[in-house]
Amino acid sequence: MTSNKKIARIAGLLYLVVVITGIFSLMYVPSKLIVWDNPTITFNNVVESQALFRFGLISYIICYTSFLILTLVLYELIKSVHHIHAISILVLAMASVPMALLNIQNQFNVLSLIGGENYLIVFNSGQLKAQVLLYLNNYDNGRLITLVFFGLLLFSIGYLVYKSGLIPKILGILLMFACFSNLVNFVGNTFLTSYSGFGISSYI
Repeated sequence: MTSNKKIARIAGLLYLVVVITGIFSLMYVPSKLIVWDNPTITFNNVVESQALFRFGLISYIICYTSFLILTLVLYELIKSVHHIHAISILVLAMASVPMALLNIQNQFNVLSLIGGENYLIVFNSGQLKAQVLLYLNNYDNGRLITLVFFGLLLFSIGYLVYKSGLIPKILGILLMFACFSNLVNFVGNTFLTSYSGFGISSYI
């Protein structure tokens, strides 16, 4: 039991890291830099606030790396609750986290475009700005796809947390709610052009 309490504390610490870095990289940084219908303002914001943009990238990588470790810790903690669900969180984590990390390449491409290298002289100013916003859109589309996998992953984790008795049940309920929130956001963004989001989204 003492060992389980230690593992639970580690899981709680990792979860805190995921939440803080996730809010910063997935919500705060985009809200400060990206204007989705204005490539000029977005380009200028990224150029003028490169440090913030780069910190967002680092925070994003820390977030998803911590999330992967958190999944492994939770598996060890609650694998005895339901073996199939425990295995499913490993499978879904191994699928979704690499997808999310690979998707960040789109934002590194933005850094390449604003880097001022000589080979970029073939693009005029308008083309560069449009391509920056295009890569940011590609990143956002990639994140949308991962919502499906993360939604299913959150449901499995939430179910095991709820049943385990080792972690407050309210956390399990919130995680399962986040699953449906993610799936609704995926469907809404796919079918509705003016969709603005639902629930606590994928940042829980």
